[in-house]
Amino acid sequence: MSQRSLSDGDDPTLPRYTVRAVAERLRVPTATLRSWNQRYGVGPVDHAPGQHRLYSEADIAVLRQMRMMIGRGVNAASAARVALDALAPQRTEISAVLDAVSELDVATMSELLDRNVRHHGVVDTWDRLVCPAFAQIEARQADRGGCIDVEHALSWTVARTLQRVPMAAADGGTPVVLACTGGETHTLALEALRAALGECGRPALMLGATVPAAALVDALAHRRRPATVVLWAHTAATADPGMVKAGRGAGAVVVVAGPGWDPAVTKGLSRLETLSDAVRHLTM
Repeated sequence: MSQRSLSDGDDPTLPRYTVRAVAERLRVPTATLRSWNQRYGVGPVDHAPGQHRLYSEADIAVLRQMRMMIGRGVNAASAARVALDALAPQRTEISAVLDAVSELDVATMSELLDRNVRHHGVVDTWDRLVCPAFAQIEARQADRGGCIDVEHALSWTVARTLQRVPMAAADGGTPVVLACTGGETHTLALEALRAALGECGRPALMLGATVPAAALVDALAHRRRPATVVLWAHTAATADPGMVKAGRGAGAVVVVAGPGWDPAVTKGLSRLETLSDAVRHLTM
């Protein structure tokens, strides 16, 4: 699949209009449009500092619907969610993602993933596109080797998409801390969880890869309230029970995630098996 197929002049998702042009067209202050973009993800999904935010016709349609609902008394967050859902395009097909991955076409990959996240959410994108794409790559590696470049390109592109999902502001609730165990470098699942929680308005502190126990304790000491800690371990070699002990010793509720944990070691702890399970558990 070439990038041109997604960037045709008739494509309603093609970014074309500056925030000023959209503000004049919809009679909405530019500051309001920027706020809606940052708080609710309505508008451009990819914005580089120093460059204009460019809106597409699809963005404008969502904004128009959102503005109309707010005029009827619906709060902005609900209006944004309903408007995005009502005008959502069809879900991206896994075959399109695999075509782009195979060609190392990261621009098309990024556009496909961004679009699906924006209209159908992180969990849908993770379950239907990201995990099956990695499974296909792993199958190819087992069959004939290679594909390391493809795997790395997909990982980078997925991480980039997830990191563009806005972070939720602190809400005064129980903080969530996301950390890989010491020596663990696989962060993508935690990136997905952070993004999915952000969609739900649940703030989370992402500590990332290879977090020493002492660093986890220090991070928890900065929390004003007891926190929930999610510890990710991809392999048995990195599933460190000492991290669990350190987190609990610092007063946190510790839950574990990832295939590396031995059930015997984590007996009595909540274990997050899937992304949707994790989101439900952490937003209850």
